[in-house]
Amino acid sequence: MTMTGDIALTGGRRTGATGMSSTFGTFGELLQGVLPEDDGDFLVTLPVARWTSVTFQTYPDGDGLHVWPPHKKKALRLVSMIMDEVPDPGGGLLTIDSMLPEGKGLASSSADLVATARAVGNALDLPMPPRRIERYLARIEPTDGVLYPAVVAFHHRSVRLRAKLGSLPSMAVVSIDEGGAVDTVDFNRIPKPFTAADKREYAALLDRLTGAVARRDLAEVGAVATRSARMNQALRHKKSLDAMIAVCEEMGGLGVVIGHSGTTLGILLDTADPACAGRLAAAAQACEELAGNVTVYRTLSFP
Repeated sequence: MTMTGDIALTGGRRTGATGMSSTFGTFGELLQGVLPEDDGDFLVTLPVARWTSVTFQTYPDGDGLHVWPPHKKKALRLVSMIMDEVPDPGGGLLTIDSMLPEGKGLASSSADLVATARAVGNALDLPMPPRRIERYLARIEPTDGVLYPAVVAFHHRSVRLRAKLGSLPSMAVVSIDEGGAVDTVDFNRIPKPFTAADKREYAALLDRLTGAVARRDLAEVGAVATRSARMNQALRHKKSLDAMIAVCEEMGGLGVVIGHSGTTLGILLDTADPACAGRLAAAAQACEELAGNVTVYRTLSFP
């Protein structure tokens, strides 16, 4: 299948079916590390109310595959992989509209790819169950578990679900961005410095987090997230982590969550807490003073 990153909107081109889909992003990970087993690299998602929306318009007369914005090359590659399995596929235009900044640890690339697979499937009337999408994505890059409407434990390097942990009550994430961007593929090539003892601790943290999600215990969720953030300092150091933990403790937050392979750090707050509004305002002011920027996210809950 011919691909191009540029769009040449020639007059008179016959359009066909249209498919659309949206996928949520995550605020980093509640937990990410390596377990003491084969294929031990894993993460636990924290879905947030920010989305990527994708539209795929087919062109039965051909004219290749196009994507907008043009730099979304991974999504274009995914379209080509799917179209290669379709008899007489023709051409098409993929349009991506995302609320997720790139390279920050918010699963922007994963959301692009999952929404793309589903939009193309909808346009071509092709079933796109999670395992089929995972097989495509495993050929492209390590991927977050945004396929699943839940908090999930996910093997991101081999792109497979480990377990659905459930849903959590809504939380606010008062966040800062240390700047720059991280490439997912490059990050996952870095050798992991974790010892056998670290891997055993990650297994214990996963057990703790699994129980906390089942009990909807936000304090324990925050404690595990903070510990995971501290352990990740050996892999990708966050210069603001100690300061963010201090702000969290001062404001009565639940814990600190980070983009383990990104540039973001956030303070978790329980939105059901009567004191949440005041704590959120105070945390936002402290984050602005610390980093010169602040963004507030809301986590997603699922039935």
